[in-house]
Amino acid sequence: MMERLSRSPLVAVTLCMLLVGGQAQTASQINPAQVTASAQANIKTPSQLVMPHTWEPFGAYRSSTVPEPNLTNSQRLNTLIRDGKLYISLREAIALAIENNLDVAIARYNLPIADTDLLRTKAGGSFRGVNTGVVQGTPGGGVGGFGTGAPGAGAGGTTGGAGGAGAGLVQSTLGIGTPVQSYDPSIFGNMGIEHLTTPLSNIQIYGVPSLQQNTGIFNITYQQAFPTGTSVSFESNNNRQTTNSVFTSLVPSLGSYYRVTIQQQLLAGFGLGPNLRFLRIAKNNKKISDISFKDQLIATITQISNIYWDLVSAYEQERVTEQSYGFAQTNLSNTQKQLELEAVPAMDVMRAEAEVSRRDQDLLIAKTNLQLQESLMKNSITKNLDDPVLESMPVVPTDTSEVTGAFTEQPVEDLIKEALQGRPELAESDIDLVNRQISRQAAKNALLPTLSAVGFYGGTGLAGELNPNYQGGPNASALPTNFWGAFENAYNNTSPDYFIGMNLNIPIRNRVAKADQYRSELEYRQAELRQQQLKKQIRIEVRNALYAFEQSRARVEAARKARELAQKTFAIMQKEQDLGAGSSFQTLTAQRDLAVAELDLVTANTAYQKSRVELQRATGTTLADNGIQVQDAVDGIASPGEHVGPSSDTK
Repeated sequence: MMERLSRSPLVAVTLCMLLVGGQAQTASQINPAQVTASAQANIKTPSQLVMPHTWEPFGAYRSSTVPEPNLTNSQRLNTLIRDGKLYISLREAIALAIENNLDVAIARYNLPIADTDLLRTKAGGSFRGVNTGVVQGTPGGGVGGFGTGAPGAGAGGTTGGAGGAGAGLVQSTLGIGTPVQSYDPSIFGNMGIEHLTTPLSNIQIYGVPSLQQNTGIFNITYQQAFPTGTSVSFESNNNRQTTNSVFTSLVPSLGSYYRVTIQQQLLAGFGLGPNLRFLRIAKNNKKISDISFKDQLIATITQISNIYWDLVSAYEQERVTEQSYGFAQTNLSNTQKQLELEAVPAMDVMRAEAEVSRRDQDLLIAKTNLQLQESLMKNSITKNLDDPVLESMPVVPTDTSEVTGAFTEQPVEDLIKEALQGRPELAESDIDLVNRQISRQAAKNALLPTLSAVGFYGGTGLAGELNPNYQGGPNASALPTNFWGAFENAYNNTSPDYFIGMNLNIPIRNRVAKADQYRSELEYRQAELRQQQLKKQIRIEVRNALYAFEQSRARVEAARKARELAQKTFAIMQKEQDLGAGSSFQTLTAQRDLAVAELDLVTANTAYQKSRVELQRATGTTLADNGIQVQDAVDGIASPGEHVGPSSDTK
């Protein structure tokens, strides 16, 4: 057997290592938990943010640059400007937000950032992680949620936790395990020339009082690791040496040596599981990044919708207040004329003047509130407001908050089921559990001692010319005289060097690995509880949003009836005044009551529309109900469906 091994030891060692490594493909397979349907869809990174790849040999050593952000507002904005005003519907506001909103633009960069982790981990590097939070840098229209206190959010006071995979949880053991070597091959080179002069105390060894040596070296090493726990290296050392020694038979002396080494981990670090854990986690993190962008999109659309309905409310409140102010001015003018005719006392004029002053103040508040809501809307749908004309431009909403259509009630259990399938946070939690399961398996593997099978095979070659100054007797050699001959002798198996053995490292007590392994178990169980808590929270959010929706619907009906009653009362008072049976003060009071009723109806309609937006968010149907495709938002080109905007009262 030893004779056969000496004939082809490299082949034998290679086959042994590949056999051991090949078994690792099934040794650490992980059965991940079932994830929600929303976690299955992947989206493509925007083409302008994709890292450039080239097959050019030197491309890997040149830096890549990212283009500067485009801060120009989309052309869609200009098409909505008419007569110096920006006319906008909810559908158009959402489309502009997808194209221009900076929260979405910032979150868009998380997609290529996740791609860089894929590139790192394919080479055996560790992942750096991805951002799963929601960017909320746009003021106004706060994103709804259980216990947020937003209008239309309904009763309740529990504060919902922040979204994102593993939010609020310990993740210190994510990716833990044995060290992973680089899967990218590397080449090390070493070359140089050395001159050495050494004074000698006697000439018996070298035959000269001062030894001079000139040495030239050219060494090269190739290394690469594989996901099976296998590592391979090849080294070739070559040298040329001349000397003035008269007892050296070859001058110059040409030497060549090579060695091929294969090492296979058999316990800790064995198999695909621990060695591909970084790549598997990075792939899952990419999915989480995609879902997180979807979550960002839902949050932004919810926010834009709330801002839009606040704008509609401010616009309608300003209209009602202006009409009320106009009626008070007309009443004051009529009362002053009647005073001149001595038909009314001076007290009526004073009352009319006080009412005009009060309503003028209300109108000023309504106008400034409208200007604020216009600014918030323009800020949310633009990339910049450097144009002073655009910054001061009035915004006119083309949708009204008036509730139309019939209400179709949907069972709450159906809504909860829809939410459990569509909420991005739950999908992120599912994938986070899969990542933790990968880390658990790797931590268990890291508990084992380190045992590796090692084998190498090498050869040595020698060549050179006879030293003409040789004084050690007859000088003859059958060695070749050039480097090619040295190479041939090194690789023809005439001077072999081979080894097969085992390396074993047993850490006594193993407390570090044991603590990390148990910590990974604790973190996994903690994440399971967090997922259950998240499911319960989603159930409460859906119920809370549905209750708020139903309450706002009832509030709208009550406000409508109150406005109808106020309209009838005002009409009667006005008619009595025209017939001389009523006073202007009574009519003015009835008109003020009508204005209050109309404002209450505006507030009720706004709360209803915002509660409908919150119900969509709570059930995870915001994108579908607004006809939004996630990939369109990734590309920054909106193409919302026809049903975007206020619709019937059906869920």
